[in-house]
Amino acid sequence: MRHVLIIAGGSGTRLWPLSRQGEPKQLLELIDGLSLLRMSYERIQGLVPDENILVCTGADYADAVAGQLPEIPADNILGEPVGRDSLAAVAWPAAVLAARDPEATVATVTADHIIRPVADFRASLEAAFGLAEADPSALVTFGVVPTEANTGYGYLRRGRALAEGSGAEAPGACEVREFTEKPDAETARGYLSSGEYWWNSGMFVWRAQTLLDVLEVLRPQLREGVAQLVSEPQRLATIYPQLEKISVDFSVMEPVSRGEAPAHVVAVPLDIQWYDVGSFQSLAPHLPGDGEGNWHTGMTVCLDANGNLLMNQRPHAVMAVAGLHRMAVVATDRATLVVPLSDSQKVKALVAKVAAEQGGEFA
Repeated sequence: MRHVLIIAGGSGTRLWPLSRQGEPKQLLELIDGLSLLRMSYERIQGLVPDENILVCTGADYADAVAGQLPEIPADNILGEPVGRDSLAAVAWPAAVLAARDPEATVATVTADHIIRPVADFRASLEAAFGLAEADPSALVTFGVVPTEANTGYGYLRRGRALAEGSGAEAPGACEVREFTEKPDAETARGYLSSGEYWWNSGMFVWRAQTLLDVLEVLRPQLREGVAQLVSEPQRLATIYPQLEKISVDFSVMEPVSRGEAPAHVVAVPLDIQWYDVGSFQSLAPHLPGDGEGNWHTGMTVCLDANGNLLMNQRPHAVMAVAGLHRMAVVATDRATLVVPLSDSQKVKALVAKVAAEQGGEFA
């Protein structure tokens, strides 16, 4: 049976001060009155029954997730007592699903992306489900067809196209030769011009048992740990923090693509608009514009200003800027951020400095 896992962990510190401890970015109603989490759910709504949708999130956010997704059974919201990176976040739900349904096929999607058009994404998801069901040894990922030499994404290198009659209709699907980390600008330009690379979306489809079998070979201690979580769920608070902290790309997808486990990686193309909302620079184009090149929310006034992101969450105060260009100005009741949009990636380091110098309650 088909299932979907929504990964909704992380704190989103690059969107501080909107996103803070206890208020992660995926729960903020940033776009058209919807949170990224709600948008993620609505993209897959109806592809599988609601009782087949799981969410893996931080334990502190579990109640808020349940409030935003009332359609999903409470038992399907898995709250991590601590973050252990992406491998634990996919392996634990895989063990839960395999215990419920030994034939479970699960699509892992994220809660921090904007994807358009939704119909094309759903078609690719259906194709990936078909591949994983037809070939139990396949770990299916999604390669986003790149539109620019972006240095903020990881990349995957395409191998040979899947042969016709491979068991499912998945136009453009291919084997994956290798995964690469985020490149520098020159390398990214080379990737783009070669036509051999797609952006690594961080989304997957596989049989739950296949992932567990791969872990038996590559990460046996973690495989044992998630098995214990299923048989002894009352020990979550003691077992989960002991799981290895490592990404699924580094621990599973990369070694499998090198032939180090009894499985293989294939990719389905996502020729869509795909935005990883990981910074104010990436968020800005999705907010309302003022006709003068600025994006804004809340009460704002501009004079001789353009290319700015202005977000004012103070309901009884106005934000006014003059002579400002290509900046992010974000004001909440707890903090104000001013940073060039081109330096949006520095916000994470800035948050650490704020916590160190002014106290964690502001971070």
